[in-house]
Amino acid sequence: MPGEPLTDAGEWLSFPDAPKIVVPPPGPRSRAMLDEQARLETEAVGYPHYFPIAPKIARGSTIEDVDGNRFIDWVSGISVLNLGHRHPRLVAALEAQAERIWHALELPTEARLRFLKALDGALPGDLRHHARIFLTVTGGDAVETAVNLADHAQKRHGTVAFSGAYHGVHGGAANLTSGRRYRAPNAFPGGSVVRVPYPDPYRPVLGADEGAAGTIAYLEHLVNDPHSGVDTLSSVLVEPILGEGGYVVPPDDFLPSLREFCDRHDLLLIADEVQTGLGRTGKMWAVEHANVTPDLVCVAKTIGGGLPLSVVAYRSDLVPDLPRGFHLGTFRGNPLAMAVGAETLAVLSEGELLDRTRHRGARVLERLRELAGRHPALGDVRGRGFMIGAEFVRDRRSRQAWGDRAKAMRSALLARGVLMHTAGAWEQVLRFMAPLVIEDELLDRGLMAFEEALLSLESAPAVTRTSGPVGPRASPGELRRPPEHAAPVPGVPPVPGPTLEGVTRTGA
Repeated sequence: MPGEPLTDAGEWLSFPDAPKIVVPPPGPRSRAMLDEQARLETEAVGYPHYFPIAPKIARGSTIEDVDGNRFIDWVSGISVLNLGHRHPRLVAALEAQAERIWHALELPTEARLRFLKALDGALPGDLRHHARIFLTVTGGDAVETAVNLADHAQKRHGTVAFSGAYHGVHGGAANLTSGRRYRAPNAFPGGSVVRVPYPDPYRPVLGADEGAAGTIAYLEHLVNDPHSGVDTLSSVLVEPILGEGGYVVPPDDFLPSLREFCDRHDLLLIADEVQTGLGRTGKMWAVEHANVTPDLVCVAKTIGGGLPLSVVAYRSDLVPDLPRGFHLGTFRGNPLAMAVGAETLAVLSEGELLDRTRHRGARVLERLRELAGRHPALGDVRGRGFMIGAEFVRDRRSRQAWGDRAKAMRSALLARGVLMHTAGAWEQVLRFMAPLVIEDELLDRGLMAFEEALLSLESAPAVTRTSGPVGPRASPGELRRPPEHAAPVPGVPPVPGPTLEGVTRTGA
């Protein structure tokens, strides 16, 4: 960041010359590989349309593609790489474990016990040293397991989940996710879900701009009013900060009030920390900002450092005798992933990384808010630590979401060597989720590229789109997006390969 000493040459984890664009992406070699992928793989893949590059090697907070372009990575595999690409200590842990054993079912190994002990000592609040751990594979797998555990423990069914929530898209977890486009193709709807608006201070539905009182009052109505339409509930599932829903930070009283609500009505509180956990918000767990202990917590993404591993940790007194074979899976608890997971917890627990994430994140937030003061399309900037959302609007008074501008920004940033992804109901939010270990110089260069992209789009002629579906293959009954203006982004050729109906190849 400006005014800070430069990172010592021996401390760099990333390519120090990033961003470096030697040929406008996608370059010829990337284009050829994208074409080959499109020929061989299902057209259901999405990320090649957002980031039309073919990665060759990654270091720290940077990626080099096959054409020699080097990018600053503010995507981090969607918060999978909180410690960056190929952190030296994680590489060493992986290599050491690869010399021992790769697959062991549920049998105890040194890697398994080391991981379990490390996680047990790192859990939030009263769960620490008072939890049982259920090993799973993906974030959605962990969430589905947690809900099944809650229903089993309570001997009743029904889960409160929130609008904007993303809890996975396979099996029963898809029904817990709020987006129609995720649930529509799923043949397994899962259990009983009661949807409640998430308290969003920028787009309040139940008075979230005045705290969480409106949300809690609505929840009280659901459980107390015999005509509310809700028969039974076992649990409340919540993201401490919305992830795919737009990086929405709820009012400070939301999680404490939700904890009290659950206690009043004998409901279990499940915290989905898949994206918010393991230092992303500047604390090990996002619930720690509110001093709240959930009954169950779901962990994934960074815990495996890029290898498939997820966890449900639950109160040790919650289920005294869980049936053997409850929620099976061949690849749960992979020794390679657990060796990396134990070392991940060690790195996060040592030194000042979490404190630095809070302080540096606050300064990134301040810089983005300064830009919002000069660029009216930036309607709101919010976040904690390295979990920051920048929301684009067509008009600050109406707060009409401007998804086309956020997607055009994503393309403009790509052309300048910075990877940044969208979120939100209309993909109107750009989210900052850089690795926590990113060098200060790369933060500053990325922020300069962000402002350059803003200026380039403001000077480009607008193209009016008066109609169009919500997204790919929108059905007649689905809601329509508000009309938006898309700004062309020079220097970013179309992505090769097939394109979904209604989605442009540049992502704009």
